[in-house]
Amino acid sequence: MKTIELSTATRSLAEYASEIGDEMVVLTDHSKPVAAIVSLKHVDSESLALSMNAEFMEIIAQARREVAAGHVITLDEMKRAVLP
Repeated sequence: MKTIELSTATRSLAEYASEIGDEMVVLTDHSKPVAAIVSLKHVDSESLALSMNAEFMEIIAQARREVAAGHVITLDEMKRAVLP
């Protein structure tokens, strides 16, 4: 992972993006991460589309909140709920 401080960046984002390969470039402001440039070489179009869909991302966020709050069920409970 490469880190670039925005105040010292001297090249265009396009130039940095062309060099990333499979790694991530993290852009920082006063040493705090504010953005990232990530390769999409190995990302399928469906995953990319879902990750950019606000409604889908809210579903994921809600599920994470439920898990954090302890609202989980076992695999057996899930099977009983969905299988005939």
